[in-house]
Amino acid sequence: MNAGSSSLSMPTISRPDKPLGRVAILWRGDDAERRNAAPQASRFKAVFAALADAGIHAEPMVYEDDVLDAARERLVAFDGVLVWVNPIHEGRNRSRLDALLREVAARGPWVSAHPDVILKMGTKEVLHSTRAMGWGSDTALYRTAEVMHAELPARLAAGPRVIKRNRGNGGQGVWKVEALASPGGQAMVRVLDATADRSEDLMLEAFLGRCADYFEDGCVIDQPFQARLPEGVVRCYMAGDRCAGFGHQKVKALVGAPEARAGAGPRLYTSEADPRFQRLRRLMEDEWVPQMISLLDIAPRDLPMIWDADFMLGSPGSDGADSYVLGEINVSSVFPIPDEAPVAIARRVSERLRPTA
Repeated sequence: MNAGSSSLSMPTISRPDKPLGRVAILWRGDDAERRNAAPQASRFKAVFAALADAGIHAEPMVYEDDVLDAARERLVAFDGVLVWVNPIHEGRNRSRLDALLREVAARGPWVSAHPDVILKMGTKEVLHSTRAMGWGSDTALYRTAEVMHAELPARLAAGPRVIKRNRGNGGQGVWKVEALASPGGQAMVRVLDATADRSEDLMLEAFLGRCADYFEDGCVIDQPFQARLPEGVVRCYMAGDRCAGFGHQKVKALVGAPEARAGAGPRLYTSEADPRFQRLRRLMEDEWVPQMISLLDIAPRDLPMIWDADFMLGSPGSDGADSYVLGEINVSSVFPIPDEAPVAIARRVSERLRPTA
């Protein structure tokens, strides 16, 4: 079914005399935002400026499904498309947009992140696919509700678990689950929704019922809860295969203790040179990203222009050094980003615009 062909006329930034190439920056918005889109006033203004400094002409593309046909007509004229659209937003998903982006990419322009790359590395299934890597944990994957019903109780008997919907953002479909004593014969659990402030006790059957719709995304992921979560989460920002900065945050999500929740705060951003995270940077650049792209069959050139990986602290090693446990990879709409990231994005786009040998 074709969407409407509303006008997509928008202001653009001034073009360099000899631009290295032309790219569109695409995000979701309504018709009013589309009419008023301007690089210097958008939340991506730093990215527009960095691209201009690199000699790359960039234009805004404010998308919604009702302008799909007009978007197609414009996008195929660019050399590349940078996309910032969440997988779930106000009840809408990316199914029609992803089909459009696949078509555009097949006609010549590159797309970052390409929907097929998102499916490989930007869904929770990557936690299971890469569980044997150094960032992995005892991760299970349930393809059906029946398998989850059969296998989850035994895993809960060993300790709290974190259940994750395969596709989502903002903590949607993420739960901490722990077994409770069940004197009446009915299995009971305590659950904490990542988007809520308080836990809830209910029958396991009732919780499994809440997860039934998650299988529409292909699977449900089950990880062991990390006891050091109250110490914070480290977000490693990557531009392709190079680190572009860090964010550290004391989180509330899945943290039950009131005193730990009280210590939560905003994510604090630092550069890729932050000495606290150089071991993590080396692991990402030298070991884990090469292993991941080999394991998932992703060409290095197709890595997203910007993506991030969230890490929790695991048990210290024999040398006392912290270990890191991957909690998720974000690809679809990585924002906000450290101050250094726009230049890293522009550098990566410049490399992508150069013809291959």
